[in-house]
Amino acid sequence: MAIRNSLNGQFLRRSSFAGARFMSSSWFRSIEPAPKDPILGVTEAFLADQSPNKVNVGVGAYRDDNGKPVVLECVREAERRIAGGQFMEYLPIGGSIKMVEESLKLAYGDNSEFIKDKRIAAVQALSGTGACRLFAAFQQRFHPNSQIYIPVPTWANHHNIWRDAGVPMKTFRYYHPESKGLDFAGLMDDMKNAPDGSFFLLHACAHNPTGVDPSEEQWREISFQIKAKGHFPFFDMAYQGFASGDPERDAKAIRIFLEDGHLIGLAQSYAKNMGLYGQRVGCLSVLCEDEKQAVAVKSQLQLIARPMYSNPPLHGALIVSTVLGDPELKKLWLNEVKVMADRIIGMRNSLRENLEKRNSPLTWHHITDQIGMFCYSGLTPEQVDRMTNEFHIYMTRNGRISMAGINTGNVGYVADAIHEVTRSGYVADDMDQVTKSY
Repeated sequence: MAIRNSLNGQFLRRSSFAGARFMSSSWFRSIEPAPKDPILGVTEAFLADQSPNKVNVGVGAYRDDNGKPVVLECVREAERRIAGGQFMEYLPIGGSIKMVEESLKLAYGDNSEFIKDKRIAAVQALSGTGACRLFAAFQQRFHPNSQIYIPVPTWANHHNIWRDAGVPMKTFRYYHPESKGLDFAGLMDDMKNAPDGSFFLLHACAHNPTGVDPSEEQWREISFQIKAKGHFPFFDMAYQGFASGDPERDAKAIRIFLEDGHLIGLAQSYAKNMGLYGQRVGCLSVLCEDEKQAVAVKSQLQLIARPMYSNPPLHGALIVSTVLGDPELKKLWLNEVKVMADRIIGMRNSLRENLEKRNSPLTWHHITDQIGMFCYSGLTPEQVDRMTNEFHIYMTRNGRISMAGINTGNVGYVADAIHEVTRSGYVADDMDQVTKSY
């Protein structure tokens, strides 16, 4: 009897071990490789190319006129000051209080009544992506039956963010392929026809990927329509200061909505305008009805953040709070961000001039009509493929050009390539070309 029990026990243990081995080796077998990120994949291909003429206009990171990354002098000075202290402790879940305070002043205004009245719930976030993701989770938790309307096109990661948060998505018209400008009539019509109380994702400035922004008057009409329908506007502001060179001008859409009495959500990032790409520093804020509501909302944002990443990183927050909190460093930053913006604007002018000199059969005014880091060129996926295969110029297949990758040394070469692939006189002019990359 004892022998039989012992044998049974050994059999069960062997069966359990075999089952454990089976489970540990088999449940991964059904997992397929994820598709490559369309933007990061461009960089990988560029790096593998051995051509001396290769140009990368795919990734949205600033480069100087020599094609080199830039560390702003205000950031270098902030780091020199930070290096003298001992800053290794955890931040609170909501992040650096000083960084958040400076971020709110930058977005809402130095003398904002909403800041004074403590009506804004705000936390440090993992750059703009993290701010959007945190808000999407907040929306899903406290407004689970809501949906968000996203512009066509938009930054591809917006779709991933709200999808992974479990928020249903719909789209609204934004880009007009034929004019390569804003489809204002379509936009307004979609906002009017959306169910009352819908959420709308808006790019505060320098729309990514199109570079097409509403005019001030159009923003006022958008604000009116959103308020009339009881919609909730959520702004993604990744380029404040970087678009026009003036942070106040780039915050105009936010200020219009505040003047009109909206409650808003806002994601801010310091990747582009301070060059802190790898530091992942940003801010999420939600304007509430009163201080009591703001306290409650902030506590819930922190509750969501806790199991996501516990607390945000310290170093980038120290840089931002040091730069924005010191009058001299902030003045230096304002000068430097204008230099970056002006170089981008200058390259837009130069690319357009170079194309027009080549007697292109097409019009290229949209290059200078658009604003910010990206130009929505209108090139078709097939033309983009030719740009890459024949000229070693790398970009995303929706025709988006990062103007930061263009400089005085390569603008003529890029113009030659664009002219060559568009000599037939055709660029994308239907919505399928706009949406197929998303």
